[in-house]
Amino acid sequence: MTEESRNKPLYMISVAAELTGMHPQTLRVYESKGLVNPKRSGGNTRLYSQADIERLELINQLTDEGINLAGVVRILDMKERAEARELEAEKLRSRVRQLEDELHELKMQKRITALAPRDGSADPEKVLRGLLSGGDL
Repeated sequence: MTEESRNKPLYMISVAAELTGMHPQTLRVYESKGLVNPKRSGGNTRLYSQADIERLELINQLTDEGINLAGVVRILDMKERAEARELEAEKLRSRVRQLEDELHELKMQKRITALAPRDGSADPEKVLRGLLSGGDL
């Protein structure tokens, strides 16, 4: 499921309550405490996304394990920060791969330039052997 579809507001509070096994009033309390932030329709009806449902299920699991709401807030904050850092790390890994590819291309261009004089006097077979061996002429 894409991130966009996970965040699409779909479920009214009664459906969200049924899906999570929670009372609608509990969902309102969690919203008032900032644990979940459902979107609102034009008529001000709460609309929960699949991501909201998953978050509520995690909250339910944590509270069932005896963690109070202050602890839940702390855990959710750490989880979000870890996810943001992982996303940032993946972007950095991608950028490193891109830079490695660019560096490789520049090295290849340098080797080709060194093996093929500008006046066109280089022997094509010698240039090819030099490229394949990784050495210079």
